Amino acid sequence: YSRPRAAPSGILHPSKVVRGRRACSRTGGIPVRSSSLPLFSDAMPAPTQLFFPLIRNCELSRIYGTACYCHHKHLCCSSPYIPQSRLRYTPHPAYATFCRPKENWWQYTQGRRYASTPQKFYLTPPQVNSILKANEYSFKVPEFDGKNVSSILGFDSNQLPANAPIEDRRSAATCLQTRGMLLGVFDGHAGCACSQAVSERLFYYIAVSLLPHETLLEIENAVESGRALLPILQWHKHPNDYFSKEASKLYFNSLRTYWQELIDLNTGESTDIDVKEALINAFKRLDNDISLEAQVGDPNSFLNYLVLRVAFSGATACVAHVDGVDLHVANTGDSRAMLGVQEEDGSWSAVTLSNDHNAQNERELERLKLEHPKSEAKSVVKQDRLLGLLMPFRAFGDVKFKWSIDLQKRVIESGPDQLNDNEYTKFIPPNYHTPPYLTAEPEVTYHRLRPQDKFLVLATDGLWETMHRQDVVRIVGEYLTGMHHQQPIAVGGYKVTLGQMHGLLTERRTKMSSVFEDQNAATHLIRHAVGNNEFGTVDHERLSKMLSLPEELARMYRDDITIIVVQFNSHVVGAYQNQE
Repeated sequence: YSRPRAAPSGILHPSKVVRGRRACSRTGGIPVRSSSLPLFSDAMPAPTQLFFPLIRNCELSRIYGTACYCHHKHLCCSSPYIPQSRLRYTPHPAYATFCRPKENWWQYTQGRRYASTPQKFYLTPPQVNSILKANEYSFKVPEFDGKNVSSILGFDSNQLPANAPIEDRRSAATCLQTRGMLLGVFDGHAGCACSQAVSERLFYYIAVSLLPHETLLEIENAVESGRALLPILQWHKHPNDYFSKEASKLYFNSLRTYWQELIDLNTGESTDIDVKEALINAFKRLDNDISLEAQVGDPNSFLNYLVLRVAFSGATACVAHVDGVDLHVANTGDSRAMLGVQEEDGSWSAVTLSNDHNAQNERELERLKLEHPKSEAKSVVKQDRLLGLLMPFRAFGDVKFKWSIDLQKRVIESGPDQLNDNEYTKFIPPNYHTPPYLTAEPEVTYHRLRPQDKFLVLATDGLWETMHRQDVVRIVGEYLTGMHHQQPIAVGGYKVTLGQMHGLLTERRTKMSSVFEDQNAATHLIRHAVGNNEFGTVDHERLSKMLSLPEELARMYRDDITIIVVQFNSHVVGAYQNQE
């Protein structure tokens, strides 16, 4: 798991800025994940004594916006002021010039006096709750839906943005023509276009892949005759989880072509549906359709630009399909699925149901090297990134890592002016010899549910970079059961006075009674992810500071966080076992 991102305690102290710079220099200019982050890189030398009062008085946003400008808005992610270790996609150094300091930018910082005494601006608990609960959603599953008894009690989900706009997406739906429920989290990069499209479309591709031959024929005949279609999915969405109405016809036509091919391939002789194969086929087919739609284009200029934005941005996906006691997790990228298991003594343990597809996965590194010539062994992964640029080794979209150079040039030249003038889309990755380098094929894990399997956590990497998996499962487990096992307070080498220890014990007692008034398990987990202090308890002052960071600073400390917590019905799961 990744080292947790540091939360600001001050918010930043000048000494920490200096240490952050030194950390960068030791790694050849590539920032490292450390507990002290640089506020600005060496590209903008500035006395830390100046910027500390600016941060303290909430003036950084005004000065930063005035002193810095960007020729190309889409390249803001390449700003040298944001550590590259925080970015999924690291643009080539040649493009760092597109976002640089204004000439004589120091004049913008002169002529204004700042208070010499620190002024603290904290959000009140109601304000904190309002921010944390803005995107929360809960759904309780009926115990009997007319077909079968559900093994899912319900789920809670929530999102906390760091990017503006947020690049994460989430989806949840019940399969109406087959059994089971689909839940997924999607982490976008280079914009939110691809994650938005995948969150809308992937579940339809999975549902169609799971349908028997007779149902596919019935749906196709209904379309041919103009009759109403059988509903395939029942969506469970927060009001902010929107659908793109403009692209609905395009998306439907691509989906119809897919089920027509399934009808032609399947003569109806076999009735058994392999869920693992269906998930893999759905992932790969959607990614292929995203690529094909961008190559063909659309006479509608808006749709033409939309399909290109979807294809040139990217998204990872982690999807769970739950049908009775059969749990399948399909993962592409570095989001994770974690199972919460309650042991006989009441303690909690975490069971990982997905593997990260990045440089920390030795099997992924080996797979990439085997798929390309030996001459590229040293260039296919550099600085723990695909071709030195992309952190996840599997993703939807990202055609810059899949198409040939000739195809990229042809599509860009024939595309709209917005695309042709975009330096990012015209940029070819270094050492680009034998594409494709990237795939959307998922790794599918199967798990048969047991009565001790209490819940499943699906989350984007914004959570896992902040918290250890065992802490995630323990916090959710204690929240859902209301039982808090009293583990000895670990101070981790800190010098703690008797008064401080008394405060920690008092805070823990308060936590047991109030559980922070959260009615949503995902919200409760986000509260801990953002507000935990070094002792593992939520510090309201720290939480307030983190939530009040301006947009240009928030991304330096954390990523977007999206979480779905699925709670299982242990009685139903146990009944399945007894029947067998």
